[in-house]
Amino acid sequence: MTLKQKIHTHYQQQVQDKIDVFRDMIAALTEDSKNDAKGSAGDKHETALSMMHIEQEKLNHKLSEILEQKAILDRIDANSNHQKIALGSLVQANGILLFVSAALPKINIDGKNIIALSPQSPLGTKLMGNTEGFKFEINGTNYLIEKVL
Repeated sequence: MTLKQKIHTHYQQQVQDKIDVFRDMIAALTEDSKNDAKGSAGDKHETALSMMHIEQEKLNHKLSEILEQKAILDRIDANSNHQKIALGSLVQANGILLFVSAALPKINIDGKNIIALSPQSPLGTKLMGNTEGFKFEINGTNYLIEKVL
């Protein structure tokens, strides 16, 4: 398995784990609200149901964000090699490994730190469509694309 395949697989698993956790939390809240509806009455009951509903909306919003990240990762073919930087490219710039996908937490694979960034981020926007040897500057920092893996 190549480094890019390992990175892609790791991020897919990380995102799927988050999806599973949020779905479990939403299901538990739904179950709690059903149980609460059977045994309570009055203002306290309505307040509790309202709070559960608000929490459920928050969880559903977070779940939809994570599902968007999953959809982006699902569009990536980790086996493909790009001459020009595109979605799914693994880029080495200034000694930093950047995985062009979605904005996800930094990870360490095979002793290498990898930063996942969105193509819409300031750095991602500068990288997209460029090749090895391209130089650019963001916020006073000069970058050099050393490799497109």
